[in-house]
Amino acid sequence: MSSLDAYLEAATRDNTRRSYASALRHFEVEWKGHLPATPDSVARYLATYAGQLAVSTLRHRLAALAAWHRDHGFVDPTRSALVRKVLKGIQTLHPAPVKQAEPLQIRRLAELDHWLAGAIEAADQRRDRPAGLRHRRDRALVLLGFWRGFRGDELLRLEVEHLKPVPGEGMTCFLPRSKGDRQAAGATYKVPALSRLCPVEATQDWILMADLRTGPVFRGVDRWGHVGAEPLHPNSLIPLMRDLLVCAGFADAHAYSSHSLRHGFATWANDQGWDMKALMEYVGWRDVHSAMRYLDGRDPFARERIEASLPATAQPVAQSVLPAPHVLERQSLTLRLVLNPFARGGRGMAKARARIEEICLAPFQAQRLNVEGTEYRIFVVEATEQDLDERLAILLDDLHRMADTHHCFLEASLISGDGRHWD
Repeated sequence: MSSLDAYLEAATRDNTRRSYASALRHFEVEWKGHLPATPDSVARYLATYAGQLAVSTLRHRLAALAAWHRDHGFVDPTRSALVRKVLKGIQTLHPAPVKQAEPLQIRRLAELDHWLAGAIEAADQRRDRPAGLRHRRDRALVLLGFWRGFRGDELLRLEVEHLKPVPGEGMTCFLPRSKGDRQAAGATYKVPALSRLCPVEATQDWILMADLRTGPVFRGVDRWGHVGAEPLHPNSLIPLMRDLLVCAGFADAHAYSSHSLRHGFATWANDQGWDMKALMEYVGWRDVHSAMRYLDGRDPFARERIEASLPATAQPVAQSVLPAPHVLERQSLTLRLVLNPFARGGRGMAKARARIEEICLAPFQAQRLNVEGTEYRIFVVEATEQDLDERLAILLDDLHRMADTHHCFLEASLISGDGRHWD
């Protein structure tokens, strides 16, 4: 392979290259299609597998076909009006909810870790080196994958020489490339050292036991206890995860995958009150839409919000009873916001406003006060003045972040009934 070919190959992620090759084989071998393709053949290909394959799978097949035509200098047939219309029709006639791996909740993470710790101890007592190595590797993989919110392929691309312990704090992990790193500039992630369920301790224990100096962190271990030189294969992660859960006694192990670790951390962080900006920065999401796929919220059925807005049952109140000091009732505030696109004639305003209403304002039972959407009434229930200030500051920060994501300037301010002002 020439140096030019090597650089061209390195420009595409291994996972993407493999999945695109599989999609092209399906088009050419299974369906007997020909490349370069025509809009008509692509449309008929979609129609053949409509209802059999998920819409997301069909979109992936289109992406693979589009990439092949671009790379080989042909007109992309997937961008034709015919193909787009057929895909829209498939979505209309074959609607289906998006399938996601079950998030590994913190309670179940603790149960799994408890089982792994016991399995390691039992293997050491009977001098079963292969089992001890595998259990240590699996424990490190689970804890590091959860607390750092890594994707499966990111875990498998970690190199021993790119892990740097920071005494008393944790460990840094350098990834030369990840899915969100479009420029391949690399990113350094910080992993905390914890008093329990510690990813740093588990990772160091595995590296020390396996005597790893360089190369992939997570590798195969054969029946004789020999540690392989190559990383685990990406296709092995889901079976590995499910086998672990079965051994630990999880009846619903089939509902989980390696992505359950990332999903589980995002769910836990959201339940702990992490604001959207902090969570996106920690996990590495660049797009709010990506983040929202993983966040069910602390009140997914809106039960608490609806209960809070129900009229209270009339109760006799003694005149001598006074409200506790500094306690705030549910109160309304006026939100004023103005959106303007970065560029003249920009098209992001409508989408930005819709996402602001759907994601940022919905938790506050927001009501539009005018047709233009420049004034809203929101409702807040907070225990103290400090809590109120913090929550409104987070709201304003989320509003600006959402506007910036959609290439819009934002002017926003909040005014309470007694004249207090936040901007």
